[in-house]
Amino acid sequence: MKLSDLRPTPGSVKKPKRVGRGNASGHGTYSTRGGKGQTARSGYRMPPAFEGGQTPLWKRLPKRGFKNILRKSFAYVNVGQLNEVFPDGAEITPKALKECGLVKKYRNGIKILGDGPLFKKLIVKAHKFSKGAKEKILAAGGQAIPLLPEEDAQETKTPGK
Repeated sequence: MKLSDLRPTPGSVKKPKRVGRGNASGHGTYSTRGGKGQTARSGYRMPPAFEGGQTPLWKRLPKRGFKNILRKSFAYVNVGQLNEVFPDGAEITPKALKECGLVKKYRNGIKILGDGPLFKKLIVKAHKFSKGAKEKILAAGGQAIPLLPEEDAQETKTPGK
């Protein structure tokens, strides 16, 4: 085998597109650049946020702050508050929290936070638990039962809202 016998693998090398060599080549007249105007010229680059003349997204969004309409806000209760209000062995539900006055509005559910001491064995049913709250409830011998929104749909709806 000689160096002059070496050839690239068939199909790996393509001929370059020769533009502007007449209409018979198939790449004449506009030379694969479409119509006339700004985009047909050399050096033209479309701005990154260009949306075809439509007002771009960055101009449509509010400039002072942003309010996420999909945000979920919870009613928060600390384990220290549960320790003060409920007796040992009590089952705590969102309804019980509202009745005792620890929660005014349910919002998107109730989240139990881990601030304060917990010495009582409690069965707590809530939508969310912080890591510290869950550890304290389990360490005291209680249970932390997460509620699904579907299970508690009738209970969390406040009348007239």
